[in-house]
Amino acid sequence: MADTFLRRGLKLRHLRIVAALSETGQIGSAAEALSISQPAASRLLAEAERITGHKVHTRSGRGVVLTAQGKALAVRAARILTELDDASRDMDEIETGATGHVRLGSVTGPALDRVLPALQSAWQSLPGVTTEVEVAASDALGDMLLAGRLDFALARQPLHLDADRFVFRGMADEQVSLVVRQGHPLLQGAMPPAEALMGFDWVMPGPGAILRTAVLTRLTALGLPHPASRLATSSFLLTLTMLRQSDAIAPLASPVAQSFAGEAGSDFAVLPIDLGIRVEPYGLLTRSGSTLTPVAARLAALITGI
Repeated sequence: MADTFLRRGLKLRHLRIVAALSETGQIGSAAEALSISQPAASRLLAEAERITGHKVHTRSGRGVVLTAQGKALAVRAARILTELDDASRDMDEIETGATGHVRLGSVTGPALDRVLPALQSAWQSLPGVTTEVEVAASDALGDMLLAGRLDFALARQPLHLDADRFVFRGMADEQVSLVVRQGHPLLQGAMPPAEALMGFDWVMPGPGAILRTAVLTRLTALGLPHPASRLATSSFLLTLTMLRQSDAIAPLASPVAQSFAGEAGSDFAVLPIDLGIRVEPYGLLTRSGSTLTPVAARLAALITGI
């Protein structure tokens, strides 16, 4: 099919406009992203439809919507353009040696106990390499990977995307610690039984979040009731502010908990109790069919320890 499209005259400019339209949903915005006029963008879309023999977009009240065929072409177009960008980076890195730019993503816990130490090591062993780190939930990181905005990520398999679009190499699960403010009633005297923790508000991410699911599943397994959770948020700033100003409890990935509560003089403390809460394993996530650039592969090896 690709050879047929090439023989019919499908060119990179057609792939660029389809990929840009998938990102923006507006012909004008797609044209601006490619630094061309809107009439030129419309002409390229018409050419793409003529060459492929399929309608790739339709107009809607709020802009432009890709058809099923258009979405399929956009996915392939984005992958082709990303691979060409990576080829350019490969060639530059081969010419200049251990230099280049790596874009990586991570969920919060591994960002602290995996990515940060690896970056500190890379500053010594790869001084010519610059990095860009996105810390987000796994689903968001999966979207960024497919869009070509990341080289790789430390994440879990995105639930809303086809697993075949990724290569996942599992690394480790995450232990969860319970964080409170200094001076919290639970820190006074001996640690009470786990049942006593259920009498306090717990600050957790919203329904469907992996951390919340892991916490509630474990509490159920222990025969404990679910605690009140009047504030659901994924914001660490809001979580820490609420902890500082109340007797709430926050379950956090242990590396995150230690970063906030492990230093002398911290406003926070980790409760000396382990409820056995574990979050499903994270791992190295890459796009299926893609190859890491040389410096991205070296940094990934530093992070994974392989």
